Amino acid sequence: MNVYDTANKLAGEIKQSEEYLNYKMAKQALNLNTKLKEKLEEFEKARYEVQLEMMQTGKNNEEKYKKMQDLYAELIENEEAKRFFEAETKFNIIIADVNKIIGEAIRDVI
Repeated sequence: MNVYDTANKLAGEIKQSEEYLNYKMAKQALNLNTKLKEKLEEFEKARYEVQLEMMQTGKNNEEKYKKMQDLYAELIENEEAKRFFEAETKFNIIIADVNKIIGEAIRDVI
């Protein structure tokens, strides 16, 4: 089997995984709730701004960080949003683990 076949097989297995399917369903459910989707997008934007500022300056902007925390606290009160965050986290763990495995396999050449 060549590396492309293996990569395609892995992609297929990821798409069949419980974590992927749960994340996809949670995302679809969230997209049906316009207000919740907008609130999540606002949170994602705030999180991005906090991360970007941290990378650029090495410091947290307390005002932006507080806004992000408040948005998260508000979202997590909603069961649908809570399910989404849990599914997203579990899916991201799988992807990070796969990336780590691949990275370790090629560490000696990079």
